[in-house]
Amino acid sequence: MRPQLECVVREVEKAIVGKRPVIERILTVMLAEGHVLLDDVPGVGKTTLAVAISRAIGLAFQRVQFTPDVLPSDLVGFSMYEKASGEWLYRPGALNSANLILGDEINRASSKTQSALLEAMEERQITVDGKTYPLQTPFLVIATENSVGTAGTQLLPYAQLDRFLVKLSLGYPDYEAQMTMLRGRQTADPLETVARVTGRDELLAMQREVRAVTVRDAVLDYITRLTFASREHPAVEVGVSPRGALFLCRTAKAKAYLEGRDYVTGGDVQDVLTDVCRHRLLLKENVRETTVAQVLDELLKKVENPDRRGLFTGMKKP
Repeated sequence: MRPQLECVVREVEKAIVGKRPVIERILTVMLAEGHVLLDDVPGVGKTTLAVAISRAIGLAFQRVQFTPDVLPSDLVGFSMYEKASGEWLYRPGALNSANLILGDEINRASSKTQSALLEAMEERQITVDGKTYPLQTPFLVIATENSVGTAGTQLLPYAQLDRFLVKLSLGYPDYEAQMTMLRGRQTADPLETVARVTGRDELLAMQREVRAVTVRDAVLDYITRLTFASREHPAVEVGVSPRGALFLCRTAKAKAYLEGRDYVTGGDVQDVLTDVCRHRLLLKENVRETTVAQVLDELLKKVENPDRRGLFTGMKKP
């Protein structure tokens, strides 16, 4: 891993123990200029993880606790008539003031409020009363949803799920990780010890470098065949969309960059496929024993990986 990003991981691990793969994946998403959906049970550290990442990278952070009474204007702002000046003045919302937005329990908000995020996530801008306002760069949404306690929740529509680059789960810590966590929180909060080790400008520079990572036609062909196979699978109602294919390519580029390479291999695509595509596949209603994970595993076994043809022999890390 690149030294600068390794420092970020180490700082975040002060607050989140034993979850390095998830931390690395979120950094990959940030490099790919995407958004993250964290789906898990309450209390496993989803909010702590987001705060720690924002502090380690030095990003402006804003947390929105979604509840049924949160309005779209709370996110995008609103125009207010000022009697003294006789003008309508724009009052910014939560999305205007941060590089990293934590949308806590997004599935507890109304569908109308959820949809207020769509333009921001896709185009990094918001529109209020016909006027468009650009958001800060970089801009990342980490949204959380709980898979239990679903009373009063709204399922995310497919169009919004498709905007998230990856869907991840933290899961419970193992024995050693939980013991380390308990010891470390006896007298202080480790989150307070997370220090800034890089900055916004450095992240923007790395994002530009990720865009320049080389993807050979053999890998583009591999991505295309994987996504086409997902649409043709007998158990699948809705396969990976063209946007999903673009996201798969971008995430593979970021994965290669994270590992210090300036080119993408088929192995990079395989590594990120599940996280990028698990929330994009909709299975047919009459399919009972097949799961999304099984479908993705079948795709990886069925579609030939270009690495097997020795296409990357002799290519080296920069």
